[in-house]
Amino acid sequence: MRKLLEKIGIEWIFLIFAVIVYAAVAPFRMDICIRSITGFVKVFLRILPVLAAVFAMIFLTNLFIEPRKIAKYLGHGAGIRGWLITIAGGIISTGPIYLWYPLLSDLREKGMRDVFVAGFLYNRAVKIPLIPMMAFYFGVRFTVVLTVYMIIFSILNGLCVERLLFMKRKRGEA
Repeated sequence: MRKLLEKIGIEWIFLIFAVIVYAAVAPFRMDICIRSITGFVKVFLRILPVLAAVFAMIFLTNLFIEPRKIAKYLGHGAGIRGWLITIAGGIISTGPIYLWYPLLSDLREKGMRDVFVAGFLYNRAVKIPLIPMMAFYFGVRFTVVLTVYMIIFSILNGLCVERLLFMKRKRGEA
């Protein structure tokens, strides 16, 4: 069974399973299947522009940015510059988080450290357009302290993730 999973791939098995479920439900509740498919198409069309932008960024990254540059700015020797890029990138990034996964995966394959991937994802919680509203409702002091803590904890979170992954690799589990 495991060899079959490895040969076919879990994503294809999931797709086949979903098609089987739809085929089983359709004769009894076609309205549910139609609503589900319609909902999927609406969501897909809504995220398509952002998905296209992310894939365009991946294309441009592959075209113009060499792996050694990524390794220099976001690799093992990156230091404070890597953190500044990660924090700023996470804060200014927009769109659904799952659309950033392909780009981050591509950058990771080119030498981006796990610590910066985790930091980027954590910093997506800091949203510049929402800061004035947060300051209005909770006060400027609270907003500043929370934002600074979120940035600090993004660094700690990244370090913890990298340490855990290092320990896992060391044991030979990854």
